[in-house]
Amino acid sequence: TPGDLAAATSAAGVDATVLVQSVDTSAENDRLAAYAAEVPLIAGVVGWLPLADPAAASAELDRIAGLPRLRGVRCLVARDPMEWLATPAVLATLGELARRGLVWDVVPVTEQQVAAVLDAARAVPELRIVVDHLCRPPLDAGADAMVAWRKRIRDLSGCPGVGMKVSVGIDVLTSWSQWRPEALRGVVADALDAFGPRRLMLASNWPVILLRQTYAGAWEDLVAAVRAAGATDAD
Repeated sequence: TPGDLAAATSAAGVDATVLVQSVDTSAENDRLAAYAAEVPLIAGVVGWLPLADPAAASAELDRIAGLPRLRGVRCLVARDPMEWLATPAVLATLGELARRGLVWDVVPVTEQQVAAVLDAARAVPELRIVVDHLCRPPLDAGADAMVAWRKRIRDLSGCPGVGMKVSVGIDVLTSWSQWRPEALRGVVADALDAFGPRRLMLASNWPVILLRQTYAGAWEDLVAAVRAAGATDAD
C-alpha cells in the first residue's frame, strides 16, 4: 500500500511518485484513484484502459476522466502480438488520448511489439508514449541481441513523442539470480545517449523491484548508473 511505500521514499529522498496499473480491470482504476485522493505522495496515476477493445476503451476512458491525478493509461501486453494496434479504431483511441493530454505507457519486450509501437507513434505523432523498463534490454542474452536492442531504442528515440523509463522490469529481475547493478551501467548509458535526459525518467518499479533489491538500493543504483552515463545535477 502507499503506507508501505512512504517510508521507503522518505529514506531515499524521493518527494513524489507515479502509480502505474498492474491489473487489467476497471477495479484497478478505482483502487489507484482512491490512493491518489488520499496520499499526497502520489503525483500521478497511470490507469488501465482496454486498448485492444476500442468500444470498451472509450467507455472506460469516459468513466475515469475525472479521477484524481490521472496522467496516463496502460494495459498489459506481455509478449503477445500487437497487430491490433494498427487498426483504425485503436489509432483513433490513441488520438483521443492525445487530445485529452494523457500519456500511453507500454512495455514492449519483443522486436515485433516494438515495431507495432513505432508504427503507432508515427501514425499518431501528437501522442506522448512512455516505454517502460528500458524496453527490456536482453542482459541475459548475447552480443547480437544487445545490438538489436540498441537499434530498437534508437528507432524509438527517432519519434519525438516517445520517452523511456530507466527502470528494471520483471523479465530482467526474474532472469537474474541476484541484483546486478553493474549490468545496468551500459544499458542506461545507451538509453541516455539515444533519448537524452529530457525524455528519460527514473522509475523504481516498486514493489516488483523487491524481488531482487530494496527500494532505496535500487534507486541509488539507478541514479548512479545515470550519473556514470554523464547526466548532470540539472539533468
